[in-house]
Amino acid sequence: MLKSLFKPRATQLAGRALYSRAVAQARTPALYETYGIADTPEGRFETYSLHVYLVLERLKDQGAQAAETAQAAFDAYVQSLDDALREMGVGDLSVGKKMRKLGEAFYGRIQSYETAFKALPDREPLTALVIRTIYPDEPAPQAAKLADYVLRQRQALAGNALESVLAGELNWSPE
Repeated sequence: MLKSLFKPRATQLAGRALYSRAVAQARTPALYETYGIADTPEGRFETYSLHVYLVLERLKDQGAQAAETAQAAFDAYVQSLDDALREMGVGDLSVGKKMRKLGEAFYGRIQSYETAFKALPDREPLTALVIRTIYPDEPAPQAAKLADYVLRQRQALAGNALESVLAGELNWSPE
């Protein structure tokens, strides 16, 4: 009986699975080799955040189960950030401050991506966002290609049946 009491809800399991799929996609070597994303903590944060956001966007306005699944995916993302900071040696007293900054950055990215997507079919705001967040300190000749990648992934996720996504299954566009 106690086992069933502490058993994770289906939405929690699905959210964790979706987060894992977002991480796997964010680790695709082509992102770093072809698109020139820096393989640094900052570059990985931006790439993970982008893919998590795309998953959350897919679930947006899709009902209560989707909202709960999205929250579980977001919670897995936040827990992973916390774990990564601790593994990097950030002290317990500093983790909270750093997590707050990362959270603010993520919410800022959400707002920026939503604004860029609302401007479509004009791709310039998305390309500018990619340059500002993913290539902030370096030339960005691949920025337009990366913006195209983002749009392909967004379209691929929209093509995933909601039932599959709610079960934690996700298919990204092949590179």
